[in-house]
Amino acid sequence: MPPEGVSARDGDPTRVLTGAAAAPAGGSVDGMNPPQPAPARRTRTEPDDRGTPVRLGPVRRVVSLVPSLTEALACSAPGLLVGATDWCSHPADLDVTRVGGTKNPDVARILGLAPDLVLANEEENRAPDIEALRAAGAAVWVTEVRTVDQALRSLDRMLVTACGLARPAWLDRAEAAWSDSDASGAGPGPATAAAVVPIWRRPWMVLGRDTFAGDVLRRLGVRNVYADHADRYPAIPLERLRDAGADLVVLPDEPYRFTATDGPEAFPGLPAALLSGRHLTWYGPSMAEARTVLAAQLRRPGRQPAAGGSAGVDPPVVGRQPTLVVQDVEGERGRKTEVDVVLRVGAALPGEPERGDDPGGDQ
Repeated sequence: MPPEGVSARDGDPTRVLTGAAAAPAGGSVDGMNPPQPAPARRTRTEPDDRGTPVRLGPVRRVVSLVPSLTEALACSAPGLLVGATDWCSHPADLDVTRVGGTKNPDVARILGLAPDLVLANEEENRAPDIEALRAAGAAVWVTEVRTVDQALRSLDRMLVTACGLARPAWLDRAEAAWSDSDASGAGPGPATAAAVVPIWRRPWMVLGRDTFAGDVLRRLGVRNVYADHADRYPAIPLERLRDAGADLVVLPDEPYRFTATDGPEAFPGLPAALLSGRHLTWYGPSMAEARTVLAAQLRRPGRQPAAGGSAGVDPPVVGRQPTLVVQDVEGERGRKTEVDVVLRVGAALPGEPERGDDPGGDQ
């Protein structure tokens, strides 16, 4: 999804993008061994990732308020989904009722779908919306994801414990893909490099402490220079970012859609790696290929000219390169608009104090 941020999920400025085609209702797009619902269980109470007790019965109707969780369920048991947010873009042919944004869901519409379970995330979704749904009697399962390991555990609990499914094969593949890396960056990957990782501009915001995207980069050998910042998604003036001592600037295409012509020019003389935001910030089926996709993109940074010269580009990596994900531009514009509104009305990002209106222009 600050970045599933930033709101676009934090991917909200902060997340929060290859979508698999949905299978027939009740089926699966996962592969040879599609997960089937476990035998029906009596009503029970289980704690979600935040430790909140959730009363669960047979789950046949689910509304998801998180794009990555929508994809996770759609690739496991698409017949369960009856509602999702406007920003839930994967699978590409997802055909369910839309219930508004991640930050402004239509609570009445969600309740009108009579879900057995609503999936949410503590960073992606606002506490007042979650509380409103619970107050109206909806069972809301809230996930918390700050690391790769936590994501794998959270997805297993959500799908198996909360939804009553068998563990999907894509989750096994995702776990295997990251099994020989750890939070310190050990395991195969590019040489360690210090990086600033903007996730928004106007104002400039970057990855700070305790983020899923930061852990992904750490496991790929990239050290976030703001990993010890007090805030998870701090706003840092551009001049300070330029003077942070980074070897690299990492620019994902969400939540802000950084491109070769929008972002790298702000960091003259510094190599810029343009990354797939979905693979960097989404915890779900994309995790199975994220390591390969992101490692290849990190090996192909372009260098901006220091002072009027022509930009240099590192030699291309030999061998087949992963196909880059092309996101829906209109959807991204919509996401940007929503995030901009969140910032300008003074809403705080996760882990940050309430803020007033943010000034326009690069900081």
